[in-house]
Amino acid sequence: MSPFSILLLILAYFSVLILISYFTGKEDSNAAFFKANKTAPWYLVAFGMIGASLSGVTFISVPGAVEAKQFGYLQVVFGYFFGYLIIAYVLLPLYYRLNLTSIYTYLRDRFGNVSYKTGSFAFLISRTVGASFRLFLVAKVLQLLVFDLFDIPFAITVVITIALIWLYTFKGGIKTIIFTDTLQTLFMLVSVVVTIVFLASALDLNSIGDVISNAKESSLSKVFFFDDVNNSQYFWKSFLSGIFITITMTGLDQDMMQKNLTCKNLKDAQKNMVSFSVVLIFVNILFLVLGLMLTQYAEINNISATKDDLFATIAMLPEIGVITSAFFLLGLIAAAYSSADSALTSLTTSFCIDIVEIENKPEHERKRIRKQIHVAFSVVLVVVILLFDLIFKDVSVIWELFKAAGYTYGPLLGLFAFGLLTKSQIKDNYVWIIAILAPLLSYILNLYSKELFNGYEIGFEILIINGLLTFIGLLLIKRKKALSIE
Repeated sequence: MSPFSILLLILAYFSVLILISYFTGKEDSNAAFFKANKTAPWYLVAFGMIGASLSGVTFISVPGAVEAKQFGYLQVVFGYFFGYLIIAYVLLPLYYRLNLTSIYTYLRDRFGNVSYKTGSFAFLISRTVGASFRLFLVAKVLQLLVFDLFDIPFAITVVITIALIWLYTFKGGIKTIIFTDTLQTLFMLVSVVVTIVFLASALDLNSIGDVISNAKESSLSKVFFFDDVNNSQYFWKSFLSGIFITITMTGLDQDMMQKNLTCKNLKDAQKNMVSFSVVLIFVNILFLVLGLMLTQYAEINNISATKDDLFATIAMLPEIGVITSAFFLLGLIAAAYSSADSALTSLTTSFCIDIVEIENKPEHERKRIRKQIHVAFSVVLVVVILLFDLIFKDVSVIWELFKAAGYTYGPLLGLFAFGLLTKSQIKDNYVWIIAILAPLLSYILNLYSKELFNGYEIGFEILIINGLLTFIGLLLIKRKKALSIE
């Protein structure tokens, strides 16, 4: 595809999103922005959450990892499924019973104001870094493919990108996101299917049965790893980590839960979560099959690209065809922006409710405050992305920073677990210290795990360790008198 064609494709894509926002954002109220007036159809929320849970990093990385890690990622995905069931039948009933807008309000009611602010700040830091990182990667790809050829500076590319997201979310907020996520998920899945169809033809796989047989017969399709407990892909490590990753990064994440809280009632929200969890298994299998076929195609055609470069390299080859390349770009953009737009909305919501406490402000000022914060977070995302480009020339360094941001979810896991599993009250003023120490200790353990534990390599389970350290820390600052819970 020519740079001009790619530019037209991007403009057409955002034009559709802005058109959707025009119809969904007419009300322009805080109730619509924060909770979509609790009228969102559960099936739209479920379908749209697929795109939100599969970021641009996942879109590129899961297929690219097949060569090195086979289908081992499915072990984590199976863990996801059980994590979603816990969210549906433990956390969602709590959120709906308390009628929450921000899920971190629970921490205030359970422990106190410091715990509340600590939980909210942990989310704000994680989401800001995570959303910025995802957008940074996609903006770099677009810069290379399009904007460099028009001599447009990277800073302008980033500003335009964030401005477009702000433009279609500033009125409707989560109400708009519900519909744009649905469209973006559709683009993403069509992109994968179109690429698989092309690869099937190139690999002489003439039916769905042939594609399935090809996957079964390949040595790269191994799913379960029980042999070496020290391996980061060991089944129980991956499976249990998948459960806790889901509980924490979905169930305790304002971004993901805000969508669920737009459903009419708890029953609809649970239907959304359960159906979404089933569909997500098959979607991830689709990505892994794609990764297998990309690897096989690369071997046959002597293509040296591997890992994160594999999908993009093959999808943009001239022999792939304009249609396949166009759908790849749509899928990549959709994957990145379906997480970025909801992140911007959830960051605005959390800051409004948890930090500014907008519900305590005069009613005539609330909309103005919300809009100002929405603009402020748009600026913050621009600044953080540009800092990434300025400070970290090696993307692998930023990847480490991105993984480190995930450590901030550990304190959330520990706080919510302590609140739900015990009746104890804590010395609220010390919670922020625990929330800093637990991730730091987890990082040190991860860094020296092989030396400390006879070659044991910590994988995804670092989140469990982080949450456990937080839980232990909260036990140390427990008050003697138990809190009475109705």
